[in-house]
Amino acid sequence: MEIRPSRYDHPDAVALDALVQQEYARRYGDDGDITPLTPEMFAPPHGAYLIAYAGARPLATGGWRRQEDAAEGYAVGDAEIKRMFVLPEARGRGLARRILAALEADARAAGRSRMVLETGTKQPEALELYASSGYVMVEKFGLYRTYEDSRCMAKSLVEPA
Repeated sequence: MEIRPSRYDHPDAVALDALVQQEYARRYGDDGDITPLTPEMFAPPHGAYLIAYAGARPLATGGWRRQEDAAEGYAVGDAEIKRMFVLPEARGRGLARRILAALEADARAAGRSRMVLETGTKQPEALELYASSGYVMVEKFGLYRTYEDSRCMAKSLVEPA
């Protein structure tokens, strides 16, 4: 497996994004994640977007974007994870964990101090992944902060002194 940086509007990213939206719709019974996202949000140094490949085949994706809007509950230094997804046939190989670690390292190198994410109660494997990777529940933030089944998590990117 090779993890490569990509643009959010790259054809492989667009294809994987369509699949993750279908997954959200299947689990939550709606139109998927309506968070407005643009390729510029994931452009360095304000973010990054990664795709994991097996040869030429894209299998998994994830990105982070700078997010500091206090009105929506973010804090200065936050990097928000978006579009973490692994194709069903590629799950169980550690791809999500590898992408997550790469996103954390990239955000830390970009000067971000905290990684944050929003997921939901109908994604138990995501909740388990993040908890086992050191993320803790925090006060809700972002577009889905008023939704009952929303869960927000965070992890410090600053090494303890």
